[in-house]
Formats: sequence, structure tokens, C-alpha cells
Amino acid sequence: MIRTQSLPEQFRSTVSNGAHEIHTDAPVSKGGEGAGFGAHDLLEAALATCINMAVRMHAAEHAIPLEHVATRVTLERPDSERVVFTYALEFGGPLSSEQRQQLEHVANARPVRQTLSKRLEFQAVF
Repeated sequence: MIRTQSLPEQFRSTVSNGAHEIHTDAPVSKGGEGAGFGAHDLLEAALATCINMAVRMHAAEHAIPLEHVATRVTLERPDSERVVFTYALEFGGPLSSEQRQQLEHVANARPVRQTLSKRLEFQAVF
């Protein structure tokens, strides 16, 4: 479970999972100071983190000589009906083309991606 708590500064918050904490803020264009992650940044971060960890776990489990991976994710809203997540990976290490393809396949099948691809519903409990 994630809990946010507002801070005294306008639009700033802390976000905690009970063990770790980060800070969020609205962008300057929305009246914040840009002093932390924005809400859409966190969506991008969730997908990027999931992909990055999964690729590294798969490489470790299958003795693939992956030295590092960098994952970039952007979220775009081209119109009112669509959201497009674009992601790119940069692999480091002496990987064969087959190993790269295997890691790309793992990246495409991640749980956060699958979750974000489904119909979402929201329930408020007050």
C-alpha cells in the first residue's frame, strides 16, 4: 500500500510504502515548484523500474552476461482517448543478438506493462 501525506509547501507531498519515502510536487506549469516527482513521472518510473529489474533478474537466472541496463520511459497523451508509453532499453555487456532478443522479450512481457494495458477501474473509499 502507498500512502501520501501533504507537506506545508503548496502541492508537495511525501509518498511512502511504509519502508521507503520519496517526495513529490506539481510541476511549475501547474503551480508547484517542481521539487519532486510529478504524478505522471511516477507512472513512468513504475514501468521503467519494472522493466529494468525484470531484465536484470532474467539475465542473472539464465547466466546472460548483462553488465548493466538503462531504461527510458515517456508517457504521452496524443489525444483525449489515448495514452502512449514509449520505452527504450540500452544493454551493456558482451551479449549475443539472441540474448538481446531474449531480454527484449522479457521487457515486453512485464507485469506493470500488462497491468497498464488492461481496462482500469477506480474505487474511492471515504
